[in-house]
Amino acid sequence: MTVIDAADVAAEIDGSRPEILAAVRAAYLAHDAGQSSNPHSSFLRFPDRPRNRIISLPAYLGGEFDVAGNKWIASFPDNTRQHGIPRASATLILNDCTTGYPFACMESSVISATRTAASAVLGAEVLVGERRARRVGVVGTGLIARHVWKFLRDLDWEIGAFRLFDLDRSAAERYGRALGQDTGAGAEIEIEIADRIGDAFTDCDLVVLTTVAGEPHLHDPQLLAHAPVVLHLSLRDLAPEMVLAAQNFTDDVDHAVRERTSLHLAEIQVGHRGFVDGTLGDLLTGRLTREPGRPAVFAPFGLGVLDLAVGKWVHDRVVAAGKGHRADAFFTGAEA
Repeated sequence: MTVIDAADVAAEIDGSRPEILAAVRAAYLAHDAGQSSNPHSSFLRFPDRPRNRIISLPAYLGGEFDVAGNKWIASFPDNTRQHGIPRASATLILNDCTTGYPFACMESSVISATRTAASAVLGAEVLVGERRARRVGVVGTGLIARHVWKFLRDLDWEIGAFRLFDLDRSAAERYGRALGQDTGAGAEIEIEIADRIGDAFTDCDLVVLTTVAGEPHLHDPQLLAHAPVVLHLSLRDLAPEMVLAAQNFTDDVDHAVRERTSLHLAEIQVGHRGFVDGTLGDLLTGRLTREPGRPAVFAPFGLGVLDLAVGKWVHDRVVAAGKGHRADAFFTGAEA
């Protein structure tokens, strides 16, 4: 068993985002080809603290990966305000597919944020059709938004401007300063802090939603009238009327249309799933394409196979570099 901490995970990811995007693409294609097993996530909720949850994501990913495992990820939104620590914490276990034994235990909040951002930027690339955006709107300027920016940056997206909105204006301002300081972006990219959430849609051809909203708070389909690509990573921001006004894609329909996501609420309203046009796998294989002149929403639920792909990629490089913490006696004395 190799134990890999956050520092080693981050060290492998930084500077390697194009390779990670390729691994995430390969994972989506393996899943699309039926070379995976990805049961529904299990949600542990607390009756007296409904905002808090811990999610279990078991999965098997075949193809070039051949790895099984489980991500155990907690989301406690009040952590940042009450305790001064991140909202999410996570552990990823990787299992050998010959013996079933775990061979790695990894800090996984960085892996989780990385695979989410990689999935989003891959979806954006396919739906936009190029690595270019005149203006990017960001709603929710926390950890995931920062990881999305790092992928856009490292994949050499051409971006003319950012418009940022957060209920905590100071968070948006911090995000803006970070953009400005990052590789001199401030000298080349216009960065604006929006006073209203709708301003993060207006004139933005790419919109990134990364809030902690538990219920829809965006209701006006006119926000989509200029046909942007919307990366709906937080899954619950859009009211059904906005979902129904767009062409909708996700990573796996059965996973995404549940647990009161915006897609699920739209299904409850209309009684069917016909408004979900397809998956990222459909787009990557060319079975489907975006309809010109129509808004497109990519709402990835976040599949466990993506955690396995990124986790295995990181693990192999950490071990090859002689890093990580070996626990050779972890299973000593275990009974069959």
